[in-house]
Amino acid sequence: MEFVEYPDREMLALSLAGKIASQLSQHLRGNETASLCVPGGTTPAPVFDTLSGTEQLDWSRVTVFLNDERWVDGEHPRSNSRLLRRHLLTGNAAAAAYVDLYTGAARPEDAAAALAEAVAPHLPITVLLLGVGNDMHTASLFPGTAETGLALAPDAPLVMAVNSVADEPRITLTAPALQRAINTHLMITGPDKRAALERAQTLDARDAPIRAFLGDITVHWAE
Repeated sequence: MEFVEYPDREMLALSLAGKIASQLSQHLRGNETASLCVPGGTTPAPVFDTLSGTEQLDWSRVTVFLNDERWVDGEHPRSNSRLLRRHLLTGNAAAAAYVDLYTGAARPEDAAAALAEAVAPHLPITVLLLGVGNDMHTASLFPGTAETGLALAPDAPLVMAVNSVADEPRITLTAPALQRAINTHLMITGPDKRAALERAQTLDARDAPIRAFLGDITVHWAE
């Protein structure tokens, strides 16, 4: 694990966006396509704003998809796709292909198998960006749940429904999809997230799911 500390969040966003664009471009020099898997939430929005305007990348050869999604319509205020369309899939990056994890099915478990088939051609993920919560969850892998135990297993399906959360049901990529990424980054800001990351390193992944991804990863942090 490499830990990079930045003087402020603006510098973090600019640097991380440049790194992601560079890694995608480098991959495309030897491959027809590349994939970018990103988290929802507001923390990475400044990275997306910068990344969407990059001109060094042939976005038409990049496929974008989320780490996870709430099972809500794409215009719902809590939809991760809604945020992505406003901050990443715009400008130059509007040319990218997008695999939407919300299909409109009645339940996420009804769509999991089809979503796994949609994601599989884009694996291994070229560039994976993760986030982490104060509870040490990442994607929709939450501490101490039976679903997380299943999702962290080496033989887990690539995509799983998550119904153990208090709010909306969710759909998430699992460890077999996320752990094999070629380049992995974790973006965190503030002292609470840094403390959560440090604590996670002392725990089992079932109790601190981000722990499962702290091998070959670059952590980007600013106060």
